[in-house]
Amino acid sequence: MLADLNMSAAECELVALIGRNGTGKSTLMRTVAGLQPAISGEIKIAGKPIGQYSRNGLAGMLSIVSTENVGVAHLTVKQLVSFGRFPHTNWIGKLTPEDVALVEEAMLSTGIMPLGDKNLYEISDGERQKAMIARTLAQDTPLILLDEPTAFLDMPNKYEIINLLHRLTRTRRKTILFSTHDLNIAMQEADKLWLIIDGILHEGAPEDMAMNKRFTGMFAGTKIEFDDSNGQFNIVRKDMKTITLSGDGKTFFWTGKALERIGFTVKKADNDSHADIVISETMPTVWTLNRCEKQLHFNSIYELLDFLNLP
Repeated sequence: MLADLNMSAAECELVALIGRNGTGKSTLMRTVAGLQPAISGEIKIAGKPIGQYSRNGLAGMLSIVSTENVGVAHLTVKQLVSFGRFPHTNWIGKLTPEDVALVEEAMLSTGIMPLGDKNLYEISDGERQKAMIARTLAQDTPLILLDEPTAFLDMPNKYEIINLLHRLTRTRRKTILFSTHDLNIAMQEADKLWLIIDGILHEGAPEDMAMNKRFTGMFAGTKIEFDDSNGQFNIVRKDMKTITLSGDGKTFFWTGKALERIGFTVKKADNDSHADIVISETMPTVWTLNRCEKQLHFNSIYELLDFLNLP
């Protein structure tokens, strides 16, 4: 159970809540949202405890995007986004021209204006998530909470959604808190991490976490390690053989990554004559393996690895 928490999220800040399964991320998100009471202490929005807000008052301060899909039949994208204005409408729920303008502005900000008349079941998961974010923008709250916003998205959409959130903190001056397992993406886009390790929440910039070796504790007991020299997460492999590689640039980098993947420790050779593998920057590229006073030539990394993997 999390205890002794003391963290903050500032205006125009994108904060990523990260932790392994069962560490309390969802409980913390629900507590921040006011959906369940805190065991002790208090949560403040704009300096005021959330318990002192009325229901409508709190709806004017924070909005939520959950992981659940909206399953209402024949609901259009524009209708979904319009729901964000309901906390601000009168008792009959009629939208004013100002409400309609805010809905359209939210759709423009998230790039879904062309989808306005489409039913939700006609659009992709990534587009649906943008519509949910647009609904929170239409609600026009200073704080937006998102629980696993990229959980069911493919890789391009994961990056696009988190990059959208980052832009909205700047262009719309929002404070945005999202929980995620996509640590690589969070490190590239988030201004701050709330990182849960062994019941303790650590707070700081992604770079602070890397330099302070916080990720080491997060992956304790696993076969994953964080290399704080290059910001990469690697699978720990034992009994790796050393191989020397001669070359430069992208081809050298990707050849080295491939060799590490199949169990080699790669060292850069001083020159071609001392290298186990020489990359010839010709067109097309050729990989030459020096073995037993013979030279074997390969036309792709796949061919090279296929040979090296032979028993």
